[in-house]
Amino acid sequence: MTESKGLLDGVRVLDLTRILAGPYCTMLLGDLGAEVIKVEQPGKGDDTRQWGPPYTQSGLSAYFISANRNKRSLTLNLRSEAGRQILRQLITQSDVLAENFKTGTLQKMGLGYEELKKLRPDIIYCTITGFGYSGPLKDRPGYDFISQAMGGMMSITGEVEGEPIRVGVAIVDLLAGIHASNAIMAALFARERQKTGQRIDISLLDSQIATLSYVASNYLISGQPPKRYGNAHPNIVPYQAFKAKDGYFAFAAGNDLQWSRFCKEIGREEWTQDQRFASNPQRAAHREALIALLDELFAAQPIAHWLAVCERATVPAAPILGVDQALAHEQVAARGMLTQATLADGETIQMLGSPLQIPTQPAQVRLPPPLLGQHSEDVLAELLGKGEDEIAALKFENII
Repeated sequence: MTESKGLLDGVRVLDLTRILAGPYCTMLLGDLGAEVIKVEQPGKGDDTRQWGPPYTQSGLSAYFISANRNKRSLTLNLRSEAGRQILRQLITQSDVLAENFKTGTLQKMGLGYEELKKLRPDIIYCTITGFGYSGPLKDRPGYDFISQAMGGMMSITGEVEGEPIRVGVAIVDLLAGIHASNAIMAALFARERQKTGQRIDISLLDSQIATLSYVASNYLISGQPPKRYGNAHPNIVPYQAFKAKDGYFAFAAGNDLQWSRFCKEIGREEWTQDQRFASNPQRAAHREALIALLDELFAAQPIAHWLAVCERATVPAAPILGVDQALAHEQVAARGMLTQATLADGETIQMLGSPLQIPTQPAQVRLPPPLLGQHSEDVLAELLGKGEDEIAALKFENII
């Protein structure tokens, strides 16, 4: 792996998170050059270490790999006073602490924001929880699936007459992680000017509600509760999946000009003159009639034919690819969205690359996902000056 300083070089993050939202947040910071120390429970570690198969030859789960590159693993028993004291010592030399324990867990250990900022006044302390640190549900545990259910996502996902469906990836966890990393980077920027730390409170439900975006806005303006449209768009028509002669493809006439160009390309200019279909508001009002016409049209030719037609008309369209096909696409390769890493045992694995494309100072994979406790001795020696005998005693006492 190539070594160069990232934009966050010199920033040290204590990562007390596990599962997905928190680890994804800290991985993004690591991609940008931050030093991330992943603090894990001795003998167990992040829950996702056991979330398999599949596993690598050395026993790392694919799930764990997805959110834990660019980190060093330090095992630390925070249930012991000795373990908590080591964390306090690390705080004095760190810039960020990120955690996603149940609300109030660290406060009960004497490791809350008010306590830790006495040790490091400019610490940036980020919590990621299901419902945040305020409100009637603040003490409940939260999961991606629960947030999708409570936050409205499932009510608008799925076929029109079908059951509510969750998104096929833990989208709320990932979005909460992104929001947390954005907030941390804003806090780091502000600290350079104000010389103060910040307390950041990110919740899965907040992230889900924010993601409703224009769907929520539609409701707030119209007063009409949103409904499921399957693959169709609530505001733009036609903008959905259609079945061609040999399968489905995505078609997106996002404005009247694109619609007009498509109609001209297929020799159906009369559709642009039809008062039911001339403008997007009219097409949305007469959605069923137009979709019936397009269903008949698209069923007559294979996907490749319609993709060529859309390219000539400069109308966005795409085949609906499987994950294997998407990862093999030449555009994905050209953007560096697949990369390799060599694990501690020498095994080479493929991983997703970073979407943070910064050509002037690129994000990069500097460290592979770590084995549990792989860097405990190094971290304690480098940062706290602990010798071999002291580290051996900590191991014997199950502190690390």
